[in-house]
Amino acid sequence: MLKQLNVYAENKKGTLEKITRILLEHDINILGSMSDDGAEFGINRMVVSDPKTAAESLQKAGFMCSVKNVIGVEVKDEVGNLHSLLTTLLDMNISVQYLYLSFNRDSGLPIMVFSADDIWEVEDGLKNRGYQVV
Repeated sequence: MLKQLNVYAENKKGTLEKITRILLEHDINILGSMSDDGAEFGINRMVVSDPKTAAESLQKAGFMCSVKNVIGVEVKDEVGNLHSLLTTLLDMNISVQYLYLSFNRDSGLPIMVFSADDIWEVEDGLKNRGYQVV
């Protein structure tokens, strides 16, 4: 099960730079990320090399953070593989809340990172259908 760092931050100039500087100072690698904006605040979702240290460091700097379990599924870099994964999830009656891309640094293959309800059940279901869950 992957751990995702959620950083809630003001939508203002320099915020993402400050977040990435703090991660750099703690030698934390960003393995995948996505940002959603809101009227005044946004959420930055990241898979990082050390989510606990990242959250602690960012909280000390005044950011609101949390760490959440998400699912990572390794897929081949081929046309239609995301569609196939989403079709499987639909067949399992799973609603995907959000999804973004990362990469397995060892195999070089893409990893689709996503959030859904009851991720333990989703993880087992995907494994039973032959997917490589990381």
